[in-house]
Amino acid sequence: MTAKAARYMVIVTIAICALCVRPARAQNSFEDAIKQKFDSLARQPNTITITGMALGPNDAATGMMIPPGWGGSGTSLFGGLGGTYPEEYRNNKPDLIASGGFCIGDPRKYVNFAAGLNMTDVHRFRDFSENFIVSREISTGNSLSVGVLQAFATAKQSDAPSATFYVAYSHAVQWLPSQTPGYSALSYTIGIGNGRFLNKSPDDIATGKGKHGTGVFGGLSYEIIKHTNLSAEWDGQNLGVSVTTRPFVKTPFSIGLGAANLTRYTGNRTSMVFSLGYPLALTK
Repeated sequence: MTAKAARYMVIVTIAICALCVRPARAQNSFEDAIKQKFDSLARQPNTITITGMALGPNDAATGMMIPPGWGGSGTSLFGGLGGTYPEEYRNNKPDLIASGGFCIGDPRKYVNFAAGLNMTDVHRFRDFSENFIVSREISTGNSLSVGVLQAFATAKQSDAPSATFYVAYSHAVQWLPSQTPGYSALSYTIGIGNGRFLNKSPDDIATGKGKHGTGVFGGLSYEIIKHTNLSAEWDGQNLGVSVTTRPFVKTPFSIGLGAANLTRYTGNRTSMVFSLGYPLALTK
């Protein structure tokens, strides 16, 4: 049975991969703006409103350890690999997870729905669970997601006694544009959930760290160089920092590297975490 920090890092891999789907659509932000203008004129032929170009979330992932309010866009397949080293309360070994899934739907007009399958014991090819996320862009630069993570996990293999439910809100700051046109350089997320965001692991409880965290999570992400973000995140129980980047501008491949458990609230040491994600857009 793997430790909680490793599991949690992997659980949000699907959210990171779903977020990576967005840049492919955001690269056509000018086309989207023109389309929206014509749609608006069609609905109100006698009214003309001129507005500025909306900024979307940065084209690199805006964090690693919490689920964002942003989701996918259009119809896409995605896959990812995540992990942590060393495991909490275990020997100095890495813990890995693989995740894959799909998303469908327009979050601006309706909603986007994402579903993914986790394999949290890669070495033994077992311990499967599912994630389901619904996201909606509620206004310019604002998005809301509702999800369930690690659902239907096998109790004998998983350290998750039940699924985690959450709600997250994200905002892309409109007054601070990215070095890449159409994106924001600064964004933040705040959310609330149970399970992973609230309940501490049996090892934490046994070592006197209490039974519960805050249940509230949040993060702040800033573009330090083009296509690269620095993020600070509170996962409801502990603090982490990460750097996420898109190393190849013409592809949506995403890499993240960070450090989790920076305080003594959970775990017995700081762990390094990483993630790799690649989405394949079928439609925009």
